[in-house]
Amino acid sequence: MACSNCQSVLPKPNDWVKGKLVGTGSFGTVNLAMNKSTGGLFVVKSAHIGGGCEALSNEVKILESLSSSPYIVQYLGKEEDQGNLNVFMEYMAGGSLADVAQKFGGSLDEDVVRLYTREILHGLQHLHQHGIVHCDLKCKNVLLGSSGNIKLADFGCAKRVKDLKAAARLGGTPLWMAPEVLRNEQLDVSADIWSLGCTVIEMATGRYPWAGEVSNPMASVLRIANGDEIPQLPAHFSKEGLDFLTKCLERDPKKRCTAQDLLHHPFLSRSSRRSSQQKQCVSSPTSVLEVHGFEDACDLDDELESSRGHDKLSIRNPFACHDRAVGSKVCQPEDSALWSSGSWITVRSG
Repeated sequence: MACSNCQSVLPKPNDWVKGKLVGTGSFGTVNLAMNKSTGGLFVVKSAHIGGGCEALSNEVKILESLSSSPYIVQYLGKEEDQGNLNVFMEYMAGGSLADVAQKFGGSLDEDVVRLYTREILHGLQHLHQHGIVHCDLKCKNVLLGSSGNIKLADFGCAKRVKDLKAAARLGGTPLWMAPEVLRNEQLDVSADIWSLGCTVIEMATGRYPWAGEVSNPMASVLRIANGDEIPQLPAHFSKEGLDFLTKCLERDPKKRCTAQDLLHHPFLSRSSRRSSQQKQCVSSPTSVLEVHGFEDACDLDDELESSRGHDKLSIRNPFACHDRAVGSKVCQPEDSALWSSGSWITVRSG
């Protein structure tokens, strides 16, 4: 069901103003924006003609082909202006799950991981039913609304299954990519399930998959693609959680569970179902206190700046996992080559 509040911020040409830079990608910029007629907030992604426009245009085509879903970030429209392509997207006040984990002690409690994973799976199920593979699922590409609603974002690498044989190249982020994708074999929706397992590990530990197990980008790609291992699982996870992860991280894609199968797994069946009122679409903050200024966690300069003020930004709460042994850094400077996805950095609320 479409969100009327989100649709209300769709601006008319020249009737909107660009605000703070809230994210940067390989192909352009992401800014907070305001509709001058309504005062509503949204996000604008901008790219110049060339590779950036091609990636952003792919995202637009993917989103335009999808029916509305409460688990997919809403596309609001686009316009071209003096060689720039501007794409208007729903504003998610909570930022990405990578941002959220950093702000709440470095990692998330298993009960919260369970809730978020369930909604990520609903988003994947919607994509897969439409024959689309996300191809770059990770915490940076999952957004949080202030009411706790989760939406998938950043479809610059997404592919339609029917087009995969003709695809010249596949995108994604190596440490989250399935072994068969790294081997450049045929890709299908099962690749997203492997990435989901890596994303759950990321939420639960505050660290990227394979953290501490790889030293150099090329060696890590070869190890993931041709070895027989899986990323290290969270030691503190429940029996159901560990079983869920092993089903996601099955190296043989033919044996991997589907999104629909995993929605019935005991790990998620324990998740409390929130009321429909709690899953409302959030298009703007309810107060200035909701605007946090999430920066790109994988930009080296921003990472260094963030680390200086980390103690001030960290928030301890009952939902955070406080096992500091797993570490709270989500992105280390030396890992930047592995983090680069060749697509848009996910929208940051600001």
